[in-house]
Amino acid sequence: MVLGARDTTAGTGAVEIARLGGLWRVTRPWHPGLRPHLRSYVGYWEAVPTPYEARLVPTGCATLLISLAEPFTQLRRLGMRDGGSGSIGSLVVGLEDRPAICTHPGGQEAIRVEFTPLGAYRLFGMPMSELTNLAVEIRDVLGPGAGELVERMAATRDWAARFDLLDAVLLDRLGLGPEPTPEVDQAWQLLSGSAGAIPIARIAAEVGWSQGYLIRRFTQQIGLTPKASARVLRFRRAVTLLGRGTASLAEISTACGFYDQAHLNREFRAIAGTTPGRMVAARRIEGAVALTRSANSSKTASAAAR
Repeated sequence: MVLGARDTTAGTGAVEIARLGGLWRVTRPWHPGLRPHLRSYVGYWEAVPTPYEARLVPTGCATLLISLAEPFTQLRRLGMRDGGSGSIGSLVVGLEDRPAICTHPGGQEAIRVEFTPLGAYRLFGMPMSELTNLAVEIRDVLGPGAGELVERMAATRDWAARFDLLDAVLLDRLGLGPEPTPEVDQAWQLLSGSAGAIPIARIAAEVGWSQGYLIRRFTQQIGLTPKASARVLRFRRAVTLLGRGTASLAEISTACGFYDQAHLNREFRAIAGTTPGRMVAARRIEGAVALTRSANSSKTASAAAR
């Protein structure tokens, strides 16, 4: 396949395949029924199978990863006792406020979908607080039929057919899933729309709840407390501004609501396990920041840079 190659068999639009560094990436227009709940939806495989170790940093989204080839050797959440997963293939990751280290033997081929927190709440049909900072086997969240889905997707090399299979399952689950509480939806929109800048007391007043009740209901359906969510959202905004390369660390600190540059650095270490400078300089792979020389230095990703 060549750069920009197209497969026009997709039901919702043309599948586009492009090589970006060490990865082939596969995309197509999102299904209208899924679009409000998505933040990213991409298939990919390695151009040259290469073992790697990478750091996963919080995104403010929940992730579904369908592994179509080799599983991860391990996902290990930093700062948590017994945070290692062991070998794990297709998985669900809830919202996070701390980094994780993933290792892979090479030969990865997968579809990675990022959902809004409330989209994930509807899709997974369970309290998102039960998935916070966890990577869980797909069967444990979506049920035994998820294993059959993964097998069917892996058995076809047609990416349009793979997307069609996954779309159908996601749409069915969304149609049956719980409706988010309107007040939680409003609170999340206020918090995410301000990139974590609105005080929690003001959000509680806006939705008409006490702070304590807001924290309980918000945490159940989003997965993080309002305060932890605000930290992650400020971090994500800082990552975006850093990636543009047009502002100093002092300017970014002020723009994102940090007390000063030292506060910014502390938050990066707590949330990403690294410094702002090291994160900008790091190589990227799909959804993560590469850590070791075993990672292919030409791989790129958008998720870690957003």
